[in-house]
Amino acid sequence: MQPDGFHEVEETVRGVLRDVLGIDAARAATFDQATPLFGALPELDSMAVAGVLTELEDRLGIVIEDDEVDGDMLDTFGALTTFAASKALT
Repeated sequence: MQPDGFHEVEETVRGVLRDVLGIDAARAATFDQATPLFGALPELDSMAVAGVLTELEDRLGIVIEDDEVDGDMLDTFGALTTFAASKALT
């Protein structure tokens, strides 16, 4: 069971990926917890990561410290959503 607000965070993450990376809504809607991101989405290169993280900070009202950014958090849609929820829902 997900914490209250998790679905909203998930939709925010989906929207950020759609808007920052230029992914169409239908494609973004198919993302689930296991959907691979960094290294699998050509749109999500190292330059785009900064844009995604900045937009997550703005939309969720969170601060992502440099030492929190690693490959694991960007590995899958689920990992990124769980990370964002851990920051936004505490």
